[in-house]
Order: sequence, then structure tokens, then C-alpha cells
Amino acid sequence: MRRIGLIDGNDVPVLGQGTWMMGERRGERQAETNALIAGIDLGLTLIDTAEMYGDGAAEELVGEAIKGRRQEVFLVSKVLPNHASRTGTPAACEASLRRLGTDVIDLYLLHWRGSIPLAETVAAFEALKEAGKIRHWGVSNFDVADMEELLEIAPSGACTVNQVLYNPDYRGIEFDLLPWQAAQGIAVMAYSPLGQGGELLQAKPLIAIAARHDATPAQVVLAWALRHPALIAIPKASRKAHVEANARAAALQLTPEDLAAIDAAFPPPRRKRPLAMI
Repeated sequence: MRRIGLIDGNDVPVLGQGTWMMGERRGERQAETNALIAGIDLGLTLIDTAEMYGDGAAEELVGEAIKGRRQEVFLVSKVLPNHASRTGTPAACEASLRRLGTDVIDLYLLHWRGSIPLAETVAAFEALKEAGKIRHWGVSNFDVADMEELLEIAPSGACTVNQVLYNPDYRGIEFDLLPWQAAQGIAVMAYSPLGQGGELLQAKPLIAIAARHDATPAQVVLAWALRHPALIAIPKASRKAHVEANARAAALQLTPEDLAAIDAAFPPPRRKRPLAMI
């Protein structure tokens, strides 16, 4: 599995595992746990979760999957914006740590920007780092203006990642946010890289490209996202077979003709667009 270096010197796999909407159905729990374990075996050792997902159920699921293998995993979780105060952040972090069954989170993100001043959240993150509760911190769903404001507040190099929506249907970050973060050395983590509900993967151009490569449309879309050298994709897969297919996408090389066909079907942005969120 190809890895990339973060601004703080750590390195992570370019393909990880998302957990949004996992852990919420008792009958699916064992299959979802097995899927996460299979991903770890295949090198998808970055696992992303959040206190919001299933009101903590996803974190509990991740805790089960990484039991006995914590040192192999780069663990990402998120604090809700209404919890992200100077005192609320550490309380939320402690609750996440308990659910995850660990004493440290590798990367802790502000899930999206709320009404609490960024300076409070940054101070809380830095205090958690000092206390050894988190190793690194970042943000999610921040646009360029938000990131510029954050960098005026945060210590140099402290923000390592901004997690945002990115797939062929939502390419707005290519116009400004993606190149801006590349210039700053801040990695982009793409959530929902396969879209929602499966509609994206039914697009005829993606099906045609997949057929040429003896691949699946999902593998094509992941390979397309991973063409960016400083991008991490975190698809969710609740079945072992899907995880195995996702892992193979990291080795898929799209041709210039493939990329041109995707551009024709899903045009890149030609102007600034509001940051998309789901």
C-alpha cells in the first residue's frame, strides 16, 4: 500500500477505511468488524470514525476490530462542533477513547466549523497533544477562507489534515482548496470517495473504463481520487469482499484517455464553488 508523509513527519496509507453508518445494526456488527480487520490485514491501516457516527456506535465497532492490534492502526476520530470548546473537547475525547478502547487517538479532527471560536478548539487540541491523549489534529469540512483563518491561530505545522467531500460528482475543491492545501503541505482526506447510494458507480463512462482494466467502477473512482499525490481516500466497506476490492484500487493506473473520459463526464470546476458537504 502506497503511503504519504504528513506535514508533521508521520506517514499513512493513501487508502484507509471509513465507518460512517457502521455499527448501527446489531445483525451487521460481526460482518462489519470482520471487514475492518480484513482491511488492516491488507494495509488499509488508517481507520476513520467520529463520535457522531451512530452516537458512538462506530467508535465501539472500531474498538472491537483493533483489539490486540492497536499499534498497527492509525486511528482518526472527530469531535462535534458543539463539543469543541476549551473544556468540552477533552471531555468528548475521553469518551471517544473509552469507546475505542485506547489511550491515544492518532489524529483528532473538528468535524465541521460551528459557533465556538477556533482559538478555543485549537487550544484544546494543543492541550490534548501535551497530555498525550492525541498525537495530531486537523479539521474537516473547512474551505480555503476557514483554513486561512485557522493557520493564523494555530502553531506552525500543527494542522495536518482537512477532511472533505471529494468524488467525481463533487470536484469543487480542485479549483482552489486542493492546490492551496498542497502548497501548505496539509493533506486532503476524501470522505465518501465512492459517492452515496451507488448512483455514481452506475455511470456508463466509469463502467467502460472499468471494463478496459478488468476492474470495477468503484476501483476506477478510487484510483481517480488517488491520482493526487497528497490525498487520502477513506471509502466505507462493510463487507470483506468490498474491502479486498478497494485495496486493489491502489494499484490501478488510469491512462490519460481514462482521465479525459472522466473529465468529459464529470467536468472539473472552472470557478469557485461553495464547499460541498453531506
